[in-house]
Amino acid sequence: QRVKGCNPFAQTGRSKLQNTRASLNQQIIKQMRMRAGAENLLKASSNNKVKEMVLLELSYVNSNLQLLMGELEGLNSSVEVYQNTQETANIPLIALGLKETKEVDYSTLFKDFILEHYSEDGKDYEDEIADLMDLRQACRTPSRNEAGVELLAKYFSHLPLVESRFFSPSRQTGIFFTWYDSFTGVPVCQQNLSLEKASILFNMAALYSQIATRSDRQTVAGLEEAISSFQIAAGTLNHLKETFTHTPSYDMSPAMLSMLIRMMLAQAQECLFEKIALPGIRNQFSSLMKMAQEASRVSEIYDQVHQSMIQTPIKDNVPLFWSTMTQVKANHYRSMAHFFVASALLDHQLGPSDDEDQQEKTLSQVYDRLPEGRSPLDILKNKDERTRIGKAHIRRAILGHEEALRIYGLCHHLNKLEALQDILKASHQRSLNKSSENENEEEFTDYTEAPDIISKTEHKAEMEVPATTKVKVTDFFQRLGPLSVFSAKQRWTAPRTIRLRPEDRDLGFTLKGETPVQVVSLDPLSPAAADGLKEGDYIVTVGNTDCKWLGVTEVMRLLKDVDEEGIDIQVVSVMDSNPPMSATFCGNLPKTYSMICLAYNDDDKNPKSRKVTKKSSFISWGLKNKLKSASTLSLPTADHSGTLPWNKPCPTFPSSSSYNNDSALY
Repeated sequence: QRVKGCNPFAQTGRSKLQNTRASLNQQIIKQMRMRAGAENLLKASSNNKVKEMVLLELSYVNSNLQLLMGELEGLNSSVEVYQNTQETANIPLIALGLKETKEVDYSTLFKDFILEHYSEDGKDYEDEIADLMDLRQACRTPSRNEAGVELLAKYFSHLPLVESRFFSPSRQTGIFFTWYDSFTGVPVCQQNLSLEKASILFNMAALYSQIATRSDRQTVAGLEEAISSFQIAAGTLNHLKETFTHTPSYDMSPAMLSMLIRMMLAQAQECLFEKIALPGIRNQFSSLMKMAQEASRVSEIYDQVHQSMIQTPIKDNVPLFWSTMTQVKANHYRSMAHFFVASALLDHQLGPSDDEDQQEKTLSQVYDRLPEGRSPLDILKNKDERTRIGKAHIRRAILGHEEALRIYGLCHHLNKLEALQDILKASHQRSLNKSSENENEEEFTDYTEAPDIISKTEHKAEMEVPATTKVKVTDFFQRLGPLSVFSAKQRWTAPRTIRLRPEDRDLGFTLKGETPVQVVSLDPLSPAAADGLKEGDYIVTVGNTDCKWLGVTEVMRLLKDVDEEGIDIQVVSVMDSNPPMSATFCGNLPKTYSMICLAYNDDDKNPKSRKVTKKSSFISWGLKNKLKSASTLSLPTADHSGTLPWNKPCPTFPSSSSYNNDSALY
């Protein structure tokens, strides 16, 4: 059963957006190639007339690029596509768009590799290769729900297995992975899998952000889904930032990821605020004060997000819409906090039944400083004082709402968001109404400045560790044999056929190991040894049975009843998989060798496991071994576990950081 994503031709708002993004990426590539060609011509030409024409062409290409980048920014600003369809009562939230990639054809190169490296016919693995390519293709259009996330997680979990099977650390595969930067549209291309892994993680975070913005925020369940999804999006981006430290794509640079993590957490905090407010805010002193501090917290986080967006180099690539939105929200929630404090002071007087100590404590925790010479108790008990401070808060609320509306008016992308404008206007009007209710004509204009409100929350938005980045998958290529042995790192001889003829029911060797089994204690005079069997050989077939996945017991069962005629087995020997040493010689001795010898630790804690008894000086050792073939060299290392080289577990691949030298931009 083939894996499928969403129908890429479905005319949903989101798929239209992704299709537009893909075609924009293609146009950006074309313009960048033209620019590179023009710049080369400019360097090469000495003819002034030609230079003038090329400069004109260059200015044309550059202005085209500017326009295309502007269109891409417009796409990143299309928040309405990602909102819940019934959504009109909530402030819109920002979702990340999915990164686009070019198709990758694994088939030819993988088939060649299987033949050359594993000595098997690549055509036998056409179905497995097709399944892997289908899975990758489906990942380009994941559905906006848990199934879509699981699809990406499944492919992400297959990548280390594919890497171990086909991506040798010592040579390039010739497969290029191209991904487009989601902010600039610039393509990034690599031959290793680190860009592929990082981009899939980025898209998982983007998908979680889209699930969050699509939630119905008029219900508790919808808000909880949004909060959780934003927190997981932040956790996924953080995992990406910590794991892939040198990804050459700008949208995955540490500075950009830090900003995106903050933005996801700010939106989670905003949804937490909406969840507390959903049942309605009780019109009483303590709940109004609590809501004021919660709103102040949301405002503070949006302030921090805005600050990180206006730093270079981020500010050059973040959509203006995003930084405007964060400014609008910081002002809106700050004004809301002042409105709540004003309501608590103006609408409620300290009555005989109220808990005076409790209210005094609440008020003192809301302010970091009080107006000159006033104590919380003075304000609470003195009606005039209370009114003056309350009105000062309303003035700050009105000013803040006016600022939010002013900033809203400056960004042309925001003007499409009528829901946001309606909410901002309604909030502004509510503060104006509160102000006019408390107007007193006889009163002089008062210039008391309302203090800042300390932010505080009972539910802090935190990054959630994504449970689904790794899911359990079955290796597509498990028929090649256990991965600990049959990986791209190891090299073997081609399978050799050995005829086994038992003498007095004895085959002349014993077997050991999990899967596949190895030949040990080989009698050098046995017929098998004469036929070419060596100690340490892996048995891959017995008769017509593939034994790569069979343990000692099953293989012994196959060999038990061998008659006089005997049976053919196929074996492979591991070749030394060390790449040839570098040819930097110092005193006619490769540097690599001398460094290893000098690092040899004599006072090892485990002397028993060492086979070497007489340690020759490394100069003579180097000369002696110069004549030997590389495969028989046994370099001293710091690992004295005594295991044979083929028994060692296959080490994991180097981290992405070691690969990025060969990343190339078009």
